Amino acid sequence: MPQDDSSTAKIAPDPRPCVEIFSDGACSGNPGPGGFGTLLRWGDHCLELSGYAPHTTNNRMELRGAIAGLQALKKPCQVRLTTDSQYLCRGMTEWLAGWRQRGWKTAQKKEVLNRDLWQQLDALARTHQISWHWVRGHSGHPENERCDALARQAIVQQAPRISDEDGIF
Repeated sequence: MPQDDSSTAKIAPDPRPCVEIFSDGACSGNPGPGGFGTLLRWGDHCLELSGYAPHTTNNRMELRGAIAGLQALKKPCQVRLTTDSQYLCRGMTEWLAGWRQRGWKTAQKKEVLNRDLWQQLDALARTHQISWHWVRGHSGHPENERCDALARQAIVQQAPRISDEDGIF
């Protein structure tokens, strides 16, 4: 007698490309001149981005790095975003829903710092399926070390840097 397969639903694979994004922010003084470095990887394709701000904070640069990575994507993707910023990682995974619910106020009823960037990141994140991952900074993680170097280089050069290959970004 043939077996009934109706109870085992087949799940179609997600058609969205899988992209890895690594980002880091840096600041010379806090506040002070700052930079971010972002690396995107999709298969054999890589994209490196960096940017500079003359007067900023480290946390703003951490957010800008993630924003730059997500802005570089041309279509919805599955994203694995890795950062050494607990502020960024916890903000997106633990605090964001509460901030939205409370009208962009913290649990202590204060305005959320960097609200402009959090709102931009929130809007970008809704386009993609993102898993957020934290790594310890300056621990030898190759991509995190590269992003840190890009961020620091952006501060010294005071200019954005983009290195592009063909792909989905």
